[in-house]
Parts: sequence; C-alpha cells; structure tokens
Amino acid sequence: MTITPNYQKTLHACYLGYVTQAICANFAPLLFLTFQKSYHISMGELALIPTVFFLTQLMIDLVAANFVDRIGYRTCLVAAHGMAAVGLVLLAFLPDLLPVPFLGILISVMVYAVSSGLVEVVVSPIVEACPFENKASRMSLLHSFYCWGMMAVVLGSTVFFALFGLENWRILTLLWALIPLWNVFNFIACPIERLVESGEGMGGGSLLRLPLFWFLVLLMVCSGAAENAMTQWASAFAEAAIGVPKTLGDLAGPCLFAALMGTSRVLCAKMSHKMDLGKIMLACGMLCIGCYLVASLSVYPVAGLAGCALCGFSVGIMWPGTLSLSSRACPKGGTAMFAFLALAGDLGGTVGPMSVGVVSEAVGGDLKKGFLVAAVFPIALVLGLVALQKRQK
Repeated sequence: MTITPNYQKTLHACYLGYVTQAICANFAPLLFLTFQKSYHISMGELALIPTVFFLTQLMIDLVAANFVDRIGYRTCLVAAHGMAAVGLVLLAFLPDLLPVPFLGILISVMVYAVSSGLVEVVVSPIVEACPFENKASRMSLLHSFYCWGMMAVVLGSTVFFALFGLENWRILTLLWALIPLWNVFNFIACPIERLVESGEGMGGGSLLRLPLFWFLVLLMVCSGAAENAMTQWASAFAEAAIGVPKTLGDLAGPCLFAALMGTSRVLCAKMSHKMDLGKIMLACGMLCIGCYLVASLSVYPVAGLAGCALCGFSVGIMWPGTLSLSSRACPKGGTAMFAFLALAGDLGGTVGPMSVGVVSEAVGGDLKKGFLVAAVFPIALVLGLVALQKRQK
C-alpha cells in the first residue's frame, strides 16, 4: 500500500524555519542599547552587528547554489537549525568569556547568520516544490511567518524583560535557542521534494543573461534594504530618537512593524489570484517612501512611531512578491535562482542598516537623519517597479 507523504508537516517545518530566521535577525537588535551600556560599544560598532549578520548571509547565498543541490535540502536545513541553536547559546556566553566582548557578539552573530542564510535559500524552493495549488498564495503565507516570528521575539522578549529584568537577557537567549533545536527533528522526519530534477535547473550564467532577472534582483536589493533599515534600528530609534520607554518603543516600533508586515502578507496570500501583483507592489512602494519621510521628519513621537510601524505593511509584499514574479518568469530557475534572489535581498539587508548607522554616527547619533538618507531605498524600489512594468508592456 502506498502511503501519501504528509506535506503539511513539511509546510509547518518551513513555517518554523522562518520563525527561526526571525529570531536570528531580530533578537540582537533589541539589545543594542543594553550592549552599548554593558560593554561600552559605540553606535558605529552597533551598526556592524546587522552588517556582519547580513554579510554572512550574503556569502552563504553566494555559494549556496554550488552545494545545496549536491548535499540535499534536508541536510542543509538540519545543519542550519543546529547552527542557529549553537549561535544563540554562544551569544549568551561568549561576550563575557572573551577579553573583547564585542568580538564575542560578532562571532555568535556570524554562526547563526550562516543558519539564516541557508534557511533563506532552501525553504522557499522546498515549499515551491510541494504539490500545492496556488503557489503564490503559499509563498506569501510562508513569508508571513517571518513576521509572526518577529512579533513573537519582540513580545516575548518585552514580557520577559518586564518580569525578570534586562540583566537576565542571557537566559532568554537560551530559551529562544530551543526553537531551532526543536525544528532540527521536524526536518529530519518530514517529506522533501526537489524543485527541479538534478541537472534540469537553469545555471547562474543563464539567469544572469536575462534582462528581466536583473530587474528582479534590483527589487530584492531595495526590498531588503527598505525592510531591514527600519527593523534593525526601530527599537533603538523609538528609545533614543523619539524618547519613549523601551517597553513601549519595542511594542509600538518593531512589534507593530512585524504585525502589519505579516498582515500584508496574509492579505496577499488570500487575494493573490485576484490582483495585479506589480500594481500592488508599486502602491506599497509609494507608501513606504511616505513612511520613511514621516519617521525621519515628524516632530511628533506618535507620528514617528506610526511611520515606523506602517512601513511594515508597505514592505510586506515586496520580498515574497518578487519571488512569485521570478518563479513565473523562470520556472526552471531552480535553487540557483532562489540563491541569487536571497543574495540580492541580503545585500540590501546589509547596506540598509549599515547606512542608517553610519549616517547617524556621522551626525552625532541622530537616527532620524539616518532614516532620511535610507528613504533612497524605497525610492529606488518604486523606480525599479516602474521600469519593470514599462519593459513588460
């Protein structure tokens, strides 16, 4: 008797994979000011933390197409979740064990950034390969779990800090490490299919010769920059630039950002078969420009926080939307296509937060000025979408 594989189990493991990535990407930024006070780290050094995280992801994206298909999706994801757990455990202990605490933070970040990069490259093609209908809807819903994971990180951390104090952040780090450890066993057991058979996918050279693919790469770079420039600095922005207490700042800044980004992706999942994806992405790009300008120029704290949070809704569709457009345009793109797009998104995720930190440091720690300069990313995103639509016509 033939047993039908349970692809829902695969889907749930992939959802938890994005929750793991959200923990890796968003937990450390909640501790920026704690690191600054405890270890005497400057604003410029703090900017290096997300920069190193996304640069490490970027390097994994760059080489992933060369080894993922050879060693298999399952091996990659089991190893990725193991490294996420190890990296978080190191973050709890290594800064206090090394003579230079900042070096301990960077080493820990690099370890779990490898995990995050592998999740980014491998999880999307696994879901795309599962025999589900309406793949665009599944992809958008999958990426919404990054948002729910981000919300869980912010809310869970906020509650923990309120109950037990910031000084116990190391215990919380160990608790977050349990999630990727649990998902190791999920990926060991769930059924996994290949997106394309070995040898049938397009090579990197073929993809890079497609002019349309370069437009999609541009969209991914700008999406990653616009999203992460805000998320990586939202907590510090709310606390330092706007002057609200940390608990309120985390809830009204990064937490609300994540909630609205997740809502945007769920709405896209429900309406993907009814809407023109390009037009919706263009409208959201315009909204994103407005959000950056409000956050950076408003003199009212409530308006600044609103701009910060609403930015989440505006960028929510960009990353999964670009992946869906790419899958339609290049159905034989395979792992190489997802690796290149992840590379582009992580390049944006590196440049965006770094530009905010560097500009803010140069003007005396004013994060509002950093966000004003970062508005160039959603502007470039809108211009890229307009150019893409003209080319398609």
